[in-house]
Amino acid sequence: MTAFKAIRARAEKRKGGPKALAKLLPAKPDPKALAKLGDDRILSEMTRRVFCAGFAWSVIESKWPGFEKAFLGFTPGPLTLQPDDFWDGLMKDTRIVRNGAKIMSVRANAAFVRDIAKEHGSFGKFLANWPSSDEAGLLELLAKRGSRLGGNTGQMMLRFLGWDGFVTSRDVVMCLRDAGLDIAETVTSKRDLAKVQAQFNAWAEESGLPYVQISRICAMSIGENYAAEKLASMVGADD
Repeated sequence: MTAFKAIRARAEKRKGGPKALAKLLPAKPDPKALAKLGDDRILSEMTRRVFCAGFAWSVIESKWPGFEKAFLGFTPGPLTLQPDDFWDGLMKDTRIVRNGAKIMSVRANAAFVRDIAKEHGSFGKFLANWPSSDEAGLLELLAKRGSRLGGNTGQMMLRFLGWDGFVTSRDVVMCLRDAGLDIAETVTSKRDLAKVQAQFNAWAEESGLPYVQISRICAMSIGENYAAEKLASMVGADD
């Protein structure tokens, strides 16, 4: 496997040097801030990522104030108590994107967030205490206990919430494959995800960098060499 220092050097060369690359990296995640995040904000971001999957993000963002009102500020407790009529009404609510399956995922995920909060004090505390060295395990839990949180949706949710992890975007996977990791072009299997996890763990130990920065450096070391302005508009994505 290629050492991470070689990948970092390649990214630095593509972006104009060490200082230029450093300016393009996300901040180191703060577990304390994540632990303080309210369950309503967790469910809000969870829902945002579910609805963004397969939709133009700009459409979801433009309607987001309406989502907040329609879903009662995303407070899990009240949402879990709403009758079927409430959810049926959302199917006709023009304030949101009226996708039935995704609307019902909010109902399921409100219960998911509530249950995790009961077990760990809050969903934010639960995430803050989960080690980055086992993102694969966390993604498996999200997929099993949550609704529509598998694959890239779960990864992007964690990224936007401020959890320290990788994203298996096109460019990150390309970087891993170029470095010698035997995985498919699209990481979907448990086997491939375990390989990705092991490699990120090794690179984290080698570099001392947070996983989110390793992920971004990987993406910037290969593929299309986006300008800094373009990268700034791709917040959260390592692609």
